[in-house]
Amino acid sequence: MTSRGFEYIFRSPTGVPEERGGDPPAYRRTIENGILIERDVPVPMRDGVRIYIDILRPADEKPAPPLIGWGPYGKHGHTRYTEVFPNCGVRNEMLSPYAAFEAPDAGYWVPRGYVIINPNPRGTWYSEGTATYLSPEEALDYYDLIEWAGTQPWSNGKVGLSGVSYLTSSQWRVAALNPPHLAAINPYEGWSDTYREVARHGGIPETSFWPYLPGRWGRSVTRVEDLTAEMKAHPFFDAFWASKAAEFSTTKVPAYVVASWSDQGMHTRGTLEGFKGIASPQKWLEVHGHKKWAYYYEPENVKRQQEFFDHFLKGLPTPVTQWPKVRLEVREKFFVGKMQEENEWPIARTQYTPLYLDAGSASLQRHAVANESSCRYDALAHGPDAHRAQFDFTFDQPAKLIGHAKLKLWAAPEGAGDMDIFVALQKLDAHGKVVPFAFWTHFDDGPVALGWLRASHRELDEAKSTEYQPVLAHRRELKIEPGAIVPLEIEIWPSGTRFEAGEKLRVVVQGVDIYQYPKPTMADRHEDTVNQGTHIIHTGGRHDSHLLIPVVPERP
Repeated sequence: MTSRGFEYIFRSPTGVPEERGGDPPAYRRTIENGILIERDVPVPMRDGVRIYIDILRPADEKPAPPLIGWGPYGKHGHTRYTEVFPNCGVRNEMLSPYAAFEAPDAGYWVPRGYVIINPNPRGTWYSEGTATYLSPEEALDYYDLIEWAGTQPWSNGKVGLSGVSYLTSSQWRVAALNPPHLAAINPYEGWSDTYREVARHGGIPETSFWPYLPGRWGRSVTRVEDLTAEMKAHPFFDAFWASKAAEFSTTKVPAYVVASWSDQGMHTRGTLEGFKGIASPQKWLEVHGHKKWAYYYEPENVKRQQEFFDHFLKGLPTPVTQWPKVRLEVREKFFVGKMQEENEWPIARTQYTPLYLDAGSASLQRHAVANESSCRYDALAHGPDAHRAQFDFTFDQPAKLIGHAKLKLWAAPEGAGDMDIFVALQKLDAHGKVVPFAFWTHFDDGPVALGWLRASHRELDEAKSTEYQPVLAHRRELKIEPGAIVPLEIEIWPSGTRFEAGEKLRVVVQGVDIYQYPKPTMADRHEDTVNQGTHIIHTGGRHDSHLLIPVVPERP
């Protein structure tokens, strides 16, 4: 143990940088298409360790605001998204050859008077030192790079941050430190609590995407953090995982935060938690229902990013000062929805409405169900609807569900002392057909929203939980006596969806991932399960199993 309360576990890198296009550092300076490019510039950190960065800036060398995209994917790495993720929606014409992965595209920003900085963080690729990921130590390095960039002769002294996924998660961490030269951030879909949002959904280990990351983050010539070993060593939310969760309350910098309803199981929750938590007096939220990479690079959305940065980094008058505090899309179906404006998030006029589960009729009811009944499913079955529990509610008038939902279940394991429970909310059209939505970066058949729970992790963090958002403590394991009926509160991640009269809301409950894709397709998977035997759901009478939904009425 150390003063931080834990020891990192390190390992040799997954592979050498050359295997993914990285070359040994060699400073060079060129001008291409009006962009002055400096490659492999060494920047010293506070302890003397040097990281290497690429700088792309206007060839006239006039002072300009720097934009940094901090991530471990390689500063050299222009990605043709259509080749790696052909269904992700990023068209080749959206990007120049100067765009690093998930980062602002220098081909757009430099001609408009910005400096783009793409770093290789400590211990990644050929940068010196040992790599840790989304750690307090990494945040200090990011701080040092911001201060270095803010004091160079080609800088106007106002630094901005942008980028997707890891490049947003790292923004949450460094913004809390308030570097003096940091003037604006643009978090664009990134988790903020690594344990709850990526590594262990509801306490259930994620066994596909999390193990995939070391191969993407672990190119190095030194040593890197062993994420797989650390996950096994830290099954509960302890000091280690706390070190990989963002602190928001100290963040004061202006922020343009973009989230999506479609990144269930990845970034949706963390991005919205970030917006709620940061103390920035100037902050804006935008939530969409599309695919995150494509949305980041769509020309009209890049223009909005520029309006934000032009104002806060260049001092120009732009429409940002008239933006609504919250813009969010209310989805109707795949890639169809309407933006609406709000004053806050969550929406203050939300009517949190319980719909009570009735196992006898497989329905959701507006009023408490008097008769007790139960239903069961095979906890390990991968088959169709026969191996799940599902409950439907038909709307008799149009409704918008926008925000957090919660499922309370009274449930019992038969033949086991624990349960892994998977939940999905789905929309059905008037003909009873499931309506698909964009999902992750590259799927077209996703849910309204998802939730998860390992029943032995059911203890709530009372200080963080609300009526509509149960937050699990994850401090200990509470096994269940076989056959015992226990109350469970399951957080369902936020979403925004419109239902017409005659359309249905369905809640699905089962013991395996509800949305499954063939390997090696990148997706969430939870194959390290405690499930066995049968799960029994009890409803009615003494068992007030219900779904709490966020109904948002029209403005008066």
